[in-house]
Amino acid sequence: MDWPTLSVIIPTYQREGVLCDTLQSLLAQDYPTYEVIVVDQTPTHQPETQRQLEQLSQTGQITLYRVPWASLPAARNLGIEQSSGDLVLFIDDDVVLPPGYLYAHARTFLERPDVGAVAGRVFDRMKLAEQDDLEIDYLPPEAMDPGIAWYHLDLVHTTQPQPVLTARGCNMSFRRELFDKHGLRFDERFYGSAVREESDFCLHIRQTGYIIWYNPAAHLVHLGEATGGCHDISTKSLRYQLDFYHNHFLLGLKNLTPDQNLRLFSRLFDCHVLGHPPCNKDPNLLKVLRAESFT
Repeated sequence: MDWPTLSVIIPTYQREGVLCDTLQSLLAQDYPTYEVIVVDQTPTHQPETQRQLEQLSQTGQITLYRVPWASLPAARNLGIEQSSGDLVLFIDDDVVLPPGYLYAHARTFLERPDVGAVAGRVFDRMKLAEQDDLEIDYLPPEAMDPGIAWYHLDLVHTTQPQPVLTARGCNMSFRRELFDKHGLRFDERFYGSAVREESDFCLHIRQTGYIIWYNPAAHLVHLGEATGGCHDISTKSLRYQLDFYHNHFLLGLKNLTPDQNLRLFSRLFDCHVLGHPPCNKDPNLLKVLRAESFT
């Protein structure tokens, strides 16, 4: 079989040992032709991390780009511009890849010419701990409704291949045609941890005629490290909250109809402000402000 070439892009920020472990997990893959591009937004690494990154770069096992800013969408775009593979795959900097992971992504594109993007399954350590016995065969129809999909789209517990509305940023791949022919890029107006930037990108794929396909065989383990990456900004800080709502409003205003926006913002308030399921978050604003005073 003539396998497509792969570009694996890893945006990273404030990661140390777990980043090196992620790279070793990736470099252990036996896929015939793939390149590894690391876009490093970390101002200063620990000496051992820096040594390992330099060694991998000097031996040609990775291509390392050091940048003086921190923006996940911009890091993704830089990786796209510097990549050359037929397929572009994004993973986080705190993941573990099983054998055959790259093959699983590539095989989907070979078997499904209508697929422009593959959403892989994410064995999310934190979410699995909360509902370790939950399994879903097929997502409900609401998971394809842009107004409320974000509260029904479970790529952790779902077991069967199927079309989906979006992928998760830690495990997603795309045909290069989306970038070269259709000119798609990640919107750099998404702030902070850039939540929903991948959702915004995936919604634009609908205009190309391609679909997004969920392949549970293309799975990885997401460690969800407590520091670095998106978690470097405390989820209880006021800054994180402002960025979080900004990004959701930007997603809605760019992509949704007035009716879809109404339903999105209603669910956002019900879930993230009032703390109702599936978020189950503490709605106490005083705790948010108190956390901000210590950041």
